Formats: sequence, C-alpha cells, structure tokens
Amino acid sequence: MIYCKWCKLGIQVTQIIFLSATIAGCGYTTRSMISDKYRTIYVTPFENKIDVTQEAYSANRYRIYRPTLETDITRSVNNKFLTDGNLKPIKEESADLILKGELVEFRRDPLRYTESDEVEEYRINIVVNLVLYDRKENAQVWQENNFTGDTTYFTTGSLAKSEDTATNDALSDLARRIVERTVEQW
Repeated sequence: MIYCKWCKLGIQVTQIIFLSATIAGCGYTTRSMISDKYRTIYVTPFENKIDVTQEAYSANRYRIYRPTLETDITRSVNNKFLTDGNLKPIKEESADLILKGELVEFRRDPLRYTESDEVEEYRINIVVNLVLYDRKENAQVWQENNFTGDTTYFTTGSLAKSEDTATNDALSDLARRIVERTVEQW
C-alpha cells in the first residue's frame, strides 16, 4: 500500500510540473517585437547606387547592372509589408516609420561548372544599404549596410531556372529579410 501511495503522489507531481511548463510556455510568439507605437511605414523608392562606369577587375567582375531593379525592390518590400501585416505601408506624411534604401550591388557569381567548363549553377546577390527612421521623433531606429538577399539557380537539368525567375526569388528573399529586420528587432 505504501508503494502505491508514493506512485500516485509521483504521478501527481509529474502532472503538475508538466502542466506548469505547458502554461508557462517557452516564450515563443508569432507577434511582432516592434513597439506598439509603430503601426505604419513609408518605404522610400530605393535609389540605384551601382556605379556602371567602374572598370572591371577580379573582385568585381561578376557585378552586373539590371535596369529598374531598384523599382522592383521597392515594390517587393511594400508587398511584403502588406503581406506581413505588422506595419501598414502608407504615405510619407502620415507614417510612423520611414525606411530608406539604396541598391549598392547586384552580383551573379558562378558556383558550379560542368565538365565542359560551362556554368551550371549561379548565385544571385542583391545588396542594399538601409536606414529606418522614426518620423515623429526624427530619430534613426537602425541602420544596416550591405544587407543581402540571395538565391542560387541551375542553368541546366530538371532544377533549371531562368535568370529572371532567380532574380525574383532573390528579391523575395531580400524583402522578407528587410521586413523581418524591421518588425522582429532581433
């Protein structure tokens, strides 16, 4: 009889500990970590700061110029904020936050070659500089230089993609990272 009472007590203690741990949780939430005072954002049109007149050398030979990429970045970031829902994109004069960005680099680097020395896989990097301002307090919230969105793609085989499709994937990755950096604050 004594053994059964101790077993019953042990089970009850275990249940209480489990219930307490379940109620307390681990602290994970899907809510934004951004302050409640920020509800809206204005994304200024990204500026293209890629210097197309620069002479090519070994460190920058994979830099390329893609017309209207800065416009595509602005649109992708605004769409991602709309999808995310934590900050509503609105006009500058009414916004709580202002995000300013500039495109500083677009690269297409070869990653893998075929036996005949043709490029089989590329990595696309879109690099921007960002500054987030609190419009009402006229203060900088954060700044990030060389913030990158990227993707890889194959040129042949069943996993092949076009460069345009891969660029759109890199744009999506960049926009996702920008929104996460803005709303997560970590």
